[in-house]
Amino acid sequence: MFWKEAHGPTNLRRLLKHGLTSVRTSECLPCGLKWRKLVKLFTKKDSSFYWYDFNVRGTRYRGSTKETNRKRAEKVAALKLSQILERRDPLDKKSRSLLEVSTRFLDWVESGVLAIKSKKYYHNGWRLLLSTRIVRTPIDRIDKDDVETLSFPRSAANANCAFRTLRRMFHKAEEWNLVNKVPKFKLLREHGRILRLDDDAEQKLLVAAEACGWTRQKFELLRDIIVLARDTGMRNQRELYQIQIENLDWERKIIFVPDSKTPDGRRMIPMSDRVWEVLRTRVGERREGWLFPSKRSKCSHLTDIGKQFRAARVKAGLPQDLVMYCTRHDFGSRVLTNTGNLAAVMKVMGHKDVRAAMHYQHPDIEIVRTALNQQSELPLKPSA
Repeated sequence: MFWKEAHGPTNLRRLLKHGLTSVRTSECLPCGLKWRKLVKLFTKKDSSFYWYDFNVRGTRYRGSTKETNRKRAEKVAALKLSQILERRDPLDKKSRSLLEVSTRFLDWVESGVLAIKSKKYYHNGWRLLLSTRIVRTPIDRIDKDDVETLSFPRSAANANCAFRTLRRMFHKAEEWNLVNKVPKFKLLREHGRILRLDDDAEQKLLVAAEACGWTRQKFELLRDIIVLARDTGMRNQRELYQIQIENLDWERKIIFVPDSKTPDGRRMIPMSDRVWEVLRTRVGERREGWLFPSKRSKCSHLTDIGKQFRAARVKAGLPQDLVMYCTRHDFGSRVLTNTGNLAAVMKVMGHKDVRAAMHYQHPDIEIVRTALNQQSELPLKPSA
């Protein structure tokens, strides 16, 4: 509006016609100077594009316009000058590869306020991306087609870990003025867990763990974790490994969860008889502190027993998809089958949405078979 009032629409059209794509550029330039006197356009022997070269506030800016037509190259150079003068240059002076950006990204992951699980997730995602062909490609040249051609081993969840990490890297690169636009790409469709760590799987894991030749302390740790996970339905890292003795109510036989993944995760969980025995044995005479203390951990409590669990699973010959989190699925299915009270299941598992609660329901198909057989008492063939 300011330019139109000062110079009129005719001068504005003339200015754009001569290649000055930003009106603001003329306002930033000293009186009487044209952008062509500040910007040098030239060609290189090894390049078919026109290149620009100029200095602003003591800093030299030199790069390719990516244009072979001089008129279009002049417009690109004018736009670049305008953005520099207005201190809003969208791109770094030099394109950086995904590998180069990863250094700054991983530093941000470690120094940020992300949860420990999120940090591990992004590190794992970058580990997967590191083996792809786009890792040395300039990040501003990676588009949707490049991402959609990537493939990763194992499940869709594993691939989505890499895709989510890449998406987060793009958004951080946008904040750091390394890319103009974040490419949009879809995640793979994930299928929910169908396995439960039931009584049979628990027995096989414990037999296999004893055969691994571990110390008694190591075996009992795995056994107690499996028992607590199956009979409380607690989330592994955020809840189960962070049980504090102060939150155990021995009289009412209740475990209080003070913090969780969601606001509804703050809840009371009843102790089963064998959970009460495991907790009593573990606590002993202590009055406070972590239920599973660890001297090697930075947070001073246990954070993972995945290595021991996987060793026992392989020894037992159980499927690879059976993970510790399957205990939560088993808990939800058992409690609903035995009580028929979905509201109670949601409350004790920390769910607010029925749809989220139903992801943890894997009813035994034999229940359906029994119900059908009880109703279908008619003979297969009619009597003569």
